[in-house]
This record gives sequence, structure tokens and C-alpha cells, in this order.
Amino acid sequence: MTDYDVLRVFCGPRGGYGTELGVVRDGSVLPGRSDRQELAAKLGFRETVFVDDPERGVIDIYTPARRLPFGGRPCVGAAWLLDVPELLTPAGAVGARLDGEFSWIEARAEWAPPHALRQYATAAEVDALPVPPAEAVPPPQAGEAPAPSGPWGSTYAWAWEDARAGRVRARAFAHRGDEHEGVPGAAGEYAGAVEEEATGAAALLLTDRLGRALNISQGAGSQILTAPQPAGWVEIGGRVVLER
Repeated sequence: MTDYDVLRVFCGPRGGYGTELGVVRDGSVLPGRSDRQELAAKLGFRETVFVDDPERGVIDIYTPARRLPFGGRPCVGAAWLLDVPELLTPAGAVGARLDGEFSWIEARAEWAPPHALRQYATAAEVDALPVPPAEAVPPPQAGEAPAPSGPWGSTYAWAWEDARAGRVRARAFAHRGDEHEGVPGAAGEYAGAVEEEATGAAALLLTDRLGRALNISQGAGSQILTAPQPAGWVEIGGRVVLER
């Protein structure tokens, strides 16, 4: 088995929670896309990052089913691990910096995979949401983009905890059958909708829509910080822990 590290990205204040990310530090051991895709499917992380040049920050990102031009969570994790001023992804150059306990990246909203951003009146309503069965997802609300694919696709449920302070309560739901489409043996294991603990791309899209800095509490205890920047850029920050 190829050597890889496991990070948890967007951890809470005490280092818990966050979402696991696989990182193959020496991407040269698997230069082919098909081999990388096969390993990403075998590992089963939401994303696996292959580092092709640690000094220049060249990375390649895969889900178990496909290659991604960009990913918020993979880039935040890779920025922390490599400690470089930028990451080079197929989508473009991603600014990177470390600031105390937080790892930050700067990216563009159009690079993020689409999510349906669904606002609720209170944080309690978001907390009360069940993980929906794939066949029971309501249609998009007026003015809301539909989920990208599948009955549930990727939906970000959010509400203000404190609008003045920019504090948001959020939960993300993804249709795993969609994400693992075409992966041998994955349909039975991942069919239906699941909740994602922490999602950088959705936080990027929400920040771009609202045009203001956010302090997002997502899932059971993850934390994501964001800040809009000039010319359509958005910063995303979070804590990263080396799991193993």
C-alpha cells in the first residue's frame, strides 16, 4: 500500500471533529491518473491529495469517484502540511498562509463545486434537520440553485446564530451514491444521503453570496472561518490536525 498521511481539517477549538483527508506526500509513486483514482477509491476519504511538488505546492485532488480541479478542505489541509505561500491546482493558483492555529487559503467561488445554499430562520431549525432519505429532498426554494446532481446532491443548510457577529450554524448533506458513482462496490455501501462534518467549498460559496466574513459552526463541532477579499477572492481558514 502506498504511504499516506491522514489529516483532520476544520477542527474545533480543542482539536476535535473536522473531516479526514488523505495526503500522499510523494505523488511520484503514482503518476498516472487511473492509479490515483484507484487508490482514492480504495482509501475512501472524501478527498485524497497527491503532492507532485512540495516546494512549489503542486497538488492533485481526487474523490473516490473523480478528479477535482479544486477543493476547499483539501487545499486548507495541504497548505498546513506543506507550509508554502501558494498551492498550484488545475483550477488555478491558491494563496496559502499559516496564522497561529489556523491554516488559510484564498480561492475563487467559481472554482467550488455547486451546492444548494438553503437558509433557515433559526439555528435550532438547522440542528433539528434529519439526514434526509435520497427520495425525500424538497425542491429548491425560489432563487436557490438546485443541487448539482442526484436527488440530494450537495445541500448546505444554514442559519444565523448571531448576524451582527457573522456567526453561522450550518450542516451539509451529500448524496454519497452520487459521489461514488462508478466505484466498484460503492453503491451499496454509500447509497443514500449522509451528513458531512466540515465543507470548505460550501463555506466559500456562502461567503461569496453574503459578501461578509463568517465564523461557521458546522456539523457536530467543526469550525470554519472565512473572509471576502477584493476582486472576487475569498479566504477560508481552519485548524488542521495530523491524525496519523
